Amino acid sequence: MDINNYISSGILELYVYGALSETESREVTRILKQYPEIESEVDEIEEALIHLSAAVAPADAENLIQAIKQKLSHNPKMVTMESRRSNIPMYIGWAASLLFLIGLFLMFNKNQELRTDLQALQAEKAQMETQIAEARSDADKSKDLLSVIRDKDIIKVPLAGQAVAPDAYAAAYWDKNTNITYIDVKDLPEPPRGMVYQVWSLQLEPLTPTSIGILDTYEEDENKIFALKNMNPSEAFGITLEPAGGSKTPTMEQLYTLGVVSS
Repeated sequence: MDINNYISSGILELYVYGALSETESREVTRILKQYPEIESEVDEIEEALIHLSAAVAPADAENLIQAIKQKLSHNPKMVTMESRRSNIPMYIGWAASLLFLIGLFLMFNKNQELRTDLQALQAEKAQMETQIAEARSDADKSKDLLSVIRDKDIIKVPLAGQAVAPDAYAAAYWDKNTNITYIDVKDLPEPPRGMVYQVWSLQLEPLTPTSIGILDTYEEDENKIFALKNMNPSEAFGITLEPAGGSKTPTMEQLYTLGVVSS
């Protein structure tokens, strides 16, 4: 018998895997008893499979070794080469099942990562769309304000700084056709916390102030231009600093700017 050819034929691997018929398996068992070289080869194949099981399920392999030791200590005669080989298909099944589960786990994790990345991209896209919409809105608003300010029928009233803030400056753009007054407060200092600017339409003789609005969104408005309804026969405009919510009458000690409408 050519032992090398028999070993390289692959029949020993099939024998260890439990893939041979009963007749074929008995024949291989008979040959193993005749040729120690072939028996040694089968032992190496079995050892390789045990290592494979240990690689993918080290905890199970350790338990298996302990169980074998217990059986050996109780009845060593029962442990034969045939009984050891009968466990080999079980090792293969464990290894295949665990490899499959590991593959599923890795695929699940990959899908979770892809889902997380997709959600992040969708959130980023939504944020960008919001920013673009806001930018377009701001651009449209700026365009409309420029057209209003440059209108030849608009009355521009410069509001100069007063004693409490000499360097302050504002401007009122009064559109009598729409009864809207646009107040530009870009050059006013930021109001302290808990305070707001309040805009007044003034009649001079006798001095009669009428509030036309508070600028409570001063911090949020980037343009610092506010459109206020004004149906008053205004002769002047003033801006005071008032407590949050505004005041019924202007606090003259906090008069920041004042300007008279040109006749």
